[in-house]
Amino acid sequence: MGAWKNPILLISGIGISYLGNWIYLIALNISILNLTGSAAAVAGLYIIRPIAILITNTWSGSVIDRVNKRKLMIFIDIARGLLVFLIPFIGTLWLVYVILLLINMIGAFFGPSSSVYITKLVPSENRKRFNSLMSMTNSGSFLLGPAIAGVLIMYVGTDLCIFINAITFIICAFFIYLLPNVDENMNSVSSPIRWRTLLEDWKAVREFVMKAKYFILVYLLFQGAMLIGFALDSQEVTFIKQHLRLSDRDYGLIVSITGMGALAGAFVSALVAKKVQLKIYLGAGMLLTSIGYVFFYSSYSFISAMVAFVFLGFFMAFANAGYATFFQNNVPVNIMGRFASIADILQGIIQIGFTLILGFFAEWLSLKIVCIVFSFIGSSLALVLFMTILLPSKARIFSENEKVVND
Repeated sequence: MGAWKNPILLISGIGISYLGNWIYLIALNISILNLTGSAAAVAGLYIIRPIAILITNTWSGSVIDRVNKRKLMIFIDIARGLLVFLIPFIGTLWLVYVILLLINMIGAFFGPSSSVYITKLVPSENRKRFNSLMSMTNSGSFLLGPAIAGVLIMYVGTDLCIFINAITFIICAFFIYLLPNVDENMNSVSSPIRWRTLLEDWKAVREFVMKAKYFILVYLLFQGAMLIGFALDSQEVTFIKQHLRLSDRDYGLIVSITGMGALAGAFVSALVAKKVQLKIYLGAGMLLTSIGYVFFYSSYSFISAMVAFVFLGFFMAFANAGYATFFQNNVPVNIMGRFASIADILQGIIQIGFTLILGFFAEWLSLKIVCIVFSFIGSSLALVLFMTILLPSKARIFSENEKVVND
């Protein structure tokens, strides 16, 4: 159990932060609606994060790979906590937007930083179970956060929910402070980040991409199937309400039960982590997740839609844990921050493109037919992914007991 002391501490800190984020998200939506009375103002919240990613991710990876990750994560959480604490005291929508943009710009550093830190902290043979536990924590937060927010908003209003999120960031920073320093020789940026530095960093990422062709193939197939799924998510409310003719209550119930499916999937994936191969998590998990989208958009009732979503959520937990482990095992730690930051930009652009294309065709054709077609495309990519993963000659890439050198 000693080997798991620090990983559990990290999961606990980030888990508390996840819970605070879900409480805060519900409260923030209601707070903005109360402030402005405008649905458009609330919708504006959802374009702030992509804007922040576009602003920061071209250069954030260069910073991440050159600084002490533990200190950076502590700084990020303290800064986000202080900025979130200010929101209830602001009465102007545009100033709230500016604060949220700053929070998201700072937060854009956390994901890539934590990926590098996890890779250094957690031994390769334990990463799959660690990522499954992290997924379980996220799913649990997804279930508990909105429920807690609903009770708090009902009795004390939205401000306390926002303050709670600020506190959870500080708590997460404290937990990370208790963790060991995995970058003993990185205490500050070694050199200023100039345009030339960025060009050299992008060149280093390009060289890795050209060298690790098989990894990139698997990565692109997985992301293609996953991003089609994310695009399909944008139509789930419309499909449930307009095609299945279900109520808001039914939709809320389906989402909640889906969260329970994801939580169960994460629990099982953590339980069998030592018995099931990484390639099964990644390939079979993504294939069954994509098939879940086919089932959902082929559904005809509340029960069939609910079963499809539980099926989808359960196997998505395996796919996410498998992907995170595969990524950590195969991307060199010294460029992981840069690769992840650049990849986030490309994923965001592709996701926006898929979502717009899907929305366009859904306006002109039958929503159900368009979503089923996209679901089959995603499933086809996932099937090719699974077949690619099963190549015997590439078994070493999915090893969990040694450091893999990409070829």
